[in-house]
Amino acid sequence: MSILRGFINASVALALTFVLFLTTSAYGQSPAAQPNSTVAVSEPTPGIAEVGVAAEAASVASPQTAAAPPTNRGRFDDGIIIVQSADGASVPFLLKFNDDTQLRYLNTVSSDATFTDHLGNVRDVHRRNDITVNRQMFNFSGFVFDQRLIFSLKIWTSAGAASIVIAGNLGWVFNKGLTLLAGYTGVPGSRSLVATFPYFQAIDRTMADNFFRPGFTQGAWLVGEPVDGLNYQAFVGNGLNTLNISATKIDTNLVLSGTVWWEPLGAYGGPPGKSRNMYDDYFSSDKARIRIGTSFTRSREDRFSNLDQSNPENTSLHNSDGVLTFSTGAFAPDVTVDKALYKMWAIDGGVKWKGLSVNGQYFMRWLGDFEANGPLPVASTYDHGYELTSGVFVIPRKLQLYGRGAQVFGEFGDSSEYGAGARMYFLPTERVWLNPELLRVNKAPYSGAFTPYTSGLNGWVPMLQAVLAF
Repeated sequence: MSILRGFINASVALALTFVLFLTTSAYGQSPAAQPNSTVAVSEPTPGIAEVGVAAEAASVASPQTAAAPPTNRGRFDDGIIIVQSADGASVPFLLKFNDDTQLRYLNTVSSDATFTDHLGNVRDVHRRNDITVNRQMFNFSGFVFDQRLIFSLKIWTSAGAASIVIAGNLGWVFNKGLTLLAGYTGVPGSRSLVATFPYFQAIDRTMADNFFRPGFTQGAWLVGEPVDGLNYQAFVGNGLNTLNISATKIDTNLVLSGTVWWEPLGAYGGPPGKSRNMYDDYFSSDKARIRIGTSFTRSREDRFSNLDQSNPENTSLHNSDGVLTFSTGAFAPDVTVDKALYKMWAIDGGVKWKGLSVNGQYFMRWLGDFEANGPLPVASTYDHGYELTSGVFVIPRKLQLYGRGAQVFGEFGDSSEYGAGARMYFLPTERVWLNPELLRVNKAPYSGAFTPYTSGLNGWVPMLQAVLAF
């Protein structure tokens, strides 16, 4: 009961703080814009090519229209337009600002204090009860000299992970079917890494998605929509997750990843813009929309640390019992894997209609071709699992109720989760909401400081989150 009372008190305090913050900010602004004004969230129109690099999504260039000549009042067009050249300027340019702020109260104290790995070792579970600015992401994007020369600069921070990353990319838009970009981005091995954050059914990725998916790195990629409704992204980069790894430690192997998805009944998300790939049906499609996709990733991974260090710097891979793949003793006592081949195939699909949405993804992962400093009991491992989410707007554009579940069937153990939550929209936009949620997690196989999960987590997980994403 003390856990429940603590959660309720913290939830109410966080919700009131966030609402008061927004209310105070609103009073300091000009009167609310009328529909179709340049300040309201609007649908980009063809003409200008720009790209925003979302921190936990692949960057996709999207055509937009050149707006009216800039004024000193400023404008909103899928972001805050800081400055833009007038039509016909000898040096065309655009600078836009976008932000993602995620506030989270997380409580995992009901979990067991320890868990046992597949070798019988007892390990601690890191339990949490905290309020964090879980993600704070600033993105400056636009074009300069030519509308086809696009750029973005991302400043990404996570108080929960005590991490700061400054990243950027450059690109060239050839046409709707082909844009070439290079810089930092997400490896497109899961649908959640392709311009979808934070518009999942819930705010955070599921347990299965976090376990299987790749991460973020530097590389080069091609994106486009060569045929209406058919999209692709092809990527080559430094590794599964190298954001905090220096170039002197990254090996010479490259990650290869690609994804394709088909939307045969029209755009799956809402209007073009930041929320274009959202999982839910906030805009309440009058006709059914579907999305079908698949992704594949291959990477020869290195632990990025000397063998005499038991804890590796490569933390992108976990075994299904929750132990880091490259940690000493993960497969056999006192034996350390230095290199491994990762292959992962994911198949995803979704449907939405009149406020109802269902989205799912199935994952298959192979680890093998190990190099270690001693004998291993296995030559390879195979893990597979799924995620499934469903939501419905009981009050259109105001209140969505959803449920979600996920399972991992692993070489060294199985895991599962299920839960439910609500998304509450108190302003007339899909880009601000409150999100109370309750999960039941059984033997989490993954740890990530900016996720709700830690290895071995086994218990109820209440959360309350607030998001501003424009």
